[in-house]
Amino acid sequence: PAAIAEAAGLFAATNVDDLIVLALFSASSRATGRPRRWEIWAGQYLGVAVVLAVSLAVGRGLDLIPHDWLWLLGLLPLGLGLGKLAAALRARRRGEPAPAAVPGGLPGVAGLTISNGGDNIAAYAPVFAAGGVGTGVMIAVFAVGVAIWCLAGWWLVAHRRIAEILRTRGQWIVPPLYVLVALYIFWQTGL
Repeated sequence: PAAIAEAAGLFAATNVDDLIVLALFSASSRATGRPRRWEIWAGQYLGVAVVLAVSLAVGRGLDLIPHDWLWLLGLLPLGLGLGKLAAALRARRRGEPAPAAVPGGLPGVAGLTISNGGDNIAAYAPVFAAGGVGTGVMIAVFAVGVAIWCLAGWWLVAHRRIAEILRTRGQWIVPPLYVLVALYIFWQTGL
């Protein structure tokens, strides 16, 4: 029970920001159908698995990603936010509908999950190195945590009014939020 509580606390404390990203994906899915719900879930699981695998390797002494380079993970949401904002501005100027504000498909969801979770490596690696929480327990708790987070992200935007706002104005709301995620990553990694 103590190991489960420790792993659950670690997951919750390090993934609060991911809940916001999941809410963005869910809102886009409800409003536009992209990304599909299964892509959100699969991308989230894939992204968290990659972050855990890298953390486990770092915890075992492998220096796969120098700490000074972790800020580079913020470039994905920054580029995504700025690119989507530029596309919305171009579409508005041409009188066309704006493209979807969130990345579509499994690779887009997984990539953003990895970028957003890259700073968590610094928290997970010492836990794996110290052996305080068993690897199996941590993976199992994180698997349950991802499911809870995906459901919570979906629930947060379950209101029809929120989905309507994001459907009609999402191209102006979502890109700045991605830029904020990038700035958060830069801040967390000490850039």
